[in-house]
Amino acid sequence: MDENRNFIHAFVEEDIAEGGRCAGMQVHTRFPPEPNGYLHIGHCKALCIDFGTAEKYGGLCNLRFDDTNPAKEDTEFVEAIQEDIHWLGFDWGDRMFYGSDYFEKTYELAEGLIQKGLAYVCELSPEEFKANRGDIGVPAVSPWRDRPVEESLDLFRRMRAGEFPEGSKTLRAKIDLTSGNFNMRDPVIYRIRYIEHHRQGTKWCIFPMYDFAHPIQDALEGITHSLCSLEYEDHRPLYNWVIENTDVPSKPRQIEFARLGINYTVMSKRKLRKLVEDGLVAGWDDPRMPTLCGLRRRGYTPASIRNFCERIGVAKVSSTVEYGFLEHCLREDLNAHAQRAMAVLDPIRLTITNYPEGKTETVTVENNPNDPEAGTREVAFSRNLYIEADDFLETPVPKYKRLYPGGPECRLKGAYLITCTGCVKDENGKVVEVLCTYDPDSRGGDPADGRKVKGATMHWVDANDCVEAEVRLYGNLFADEDPDGAGKDYIDCLNPESLLVRHGCKLEKMLGEATAPAQYQFLRLGYFCVDNKDSSPEHLVFNRSVALKDSFGK
Repeated sequence: MDENRNFIHAFVEEDIAEGGRCAGMQVHTRFPPEPNGYLHIGHCKALCIDFGTAEKYGGLCNLRFDDTNPAKEDTEFVEAIQEDIHWLGFDWGDRMFYGSDYFEKTYELAEGLIQKGLAYVCELSPEEFKANRGDIGVPAVSPWRDRPVEESLDLFRRMRAGEFPEGSKTLRAKIDLTSGNFNMRDPVIYRIRYIEHHRQGTKWCIFPMYDFAHPIQDALEGITHSLCSLEYEDHRPLYNWVIENTDVPSKPRQIEFARLGINYTVMSKRKLRKLVEDGLVAGWDDPRMPTLCGLRRRGYTPASIRNFCERIGVAKVSSTVEYGFLEHCLREDLNAHAQRAMAVLDPIRLTITNYPEGKTETVTVENNPNDPEAGTREVAFSRNLYIEADDFLETPVPKYKRLYPGGPECRLKGAYLITCTGCVKDENGKVVEVLCTYDPDSRGGDPADGRKVKGATMHWVDANDCVEAEVRLYGNLFADEDPDGAGKDYIDCLNPESLLVRHGCKLEKMLGEATAPAQYQFLRLGYFCVDNKDSSPEHLVFNRSVALKDSFGK
């Protein structure tokens, strides 16, 4: 049995089987993002389902920008969406379209509905429309429902010509004012908007509603399976009504799946936009954002995100996934592929008092213990090093196994065993230098006599052969697990410690040549990447992608 098969695949296989509705046809899906913001991890699930289903069955997937609502649309978002999809490893070939490409044909089909007596021009204002929508057991009302075909056709053409103000008239489908599904109570399919379109300019002043335009676009492109989120399940009868009652060349099937929810974040583009526009984050690509460009900047890999989407599965019931599982998928990928490096984020000097002054040597360190083919590198070593400040305590706490005067021998990664002999303080009593001695016969970290080493293994960098960098430590953008919960203002749930910046960090010299999107495991600290926006050879900036410890499921 195919472990990756889900209920969508079952429907597809039923349709393409002999005697099925798509027998002999090539599976054809589409991904229809609205270009009014950047893609986020929630869109990624839909993207992987749309493109992945086409891939699985040797089919095609169109990229179609849903630009039927010009209010917030922009070419900036169009370009960013294309970049994100390519980054994830999907491609649409020559099948990129815009919903606005079909405005003329959609208009013709709307006229066709009027001529069939299945649509009419309504003059209820938005407030009157809402007041006359009815309730459960109470039908909706429209005094314009029986308007003559010729009159509706004339008014619709004059709506297109720009003769009427916004909100004064709409075109409604004539379906069923008593339906228990309110989406079928003569829904509006066209409205008047005097707004410039990012591609069509001012050519149009009437625009189709999504529920009318989408099925038409699917049918015109020959889409066999229109895969969409569960919120459109109640809209499916309208989708099918449009397909059945307009003169379109094919009959797509709409299948719904549950949207992706992740704790400690929000998935609303409107809410993400507010964070950007109010300056609460540093743009759509802020590494704390759930946008794909933000995750990419933080150091997430295409493989980790696709693996995450595959492993959470496809369901019909909405659920919330732990953010820790997304981190787990990244950690798995980077653990296998990221090069190891040494970096000291809170440096304090360490002087090996019995190491010859002026002497410099190199020690051999593996690039990735999980990948022998990654090889090794030589790292400079001398009398003067940097270590993490918290690797020394003048007065140790219980079970402390790092450096303190009279404490146990500790290993310097790949180098020697050292023993702390004391420290140097400044005039304020702050420790500014740690003093120790080393065992010359312990090169590589193992004592010649085989004695047991009781202290910890520590990372370090050579003070005379290192580079300086800014390191940004990112955490969850929200402190609340459910910032979108009832009665909450998600802005109030922001985590004030979601970004901690460390200046003057000391890094292994080879990292001075690193450029984005290079990724590393900083030993004992976590996984880090070169910032793809702010880092330069003159000012290195590294972002923590994910901490080293995996607590998911524990």
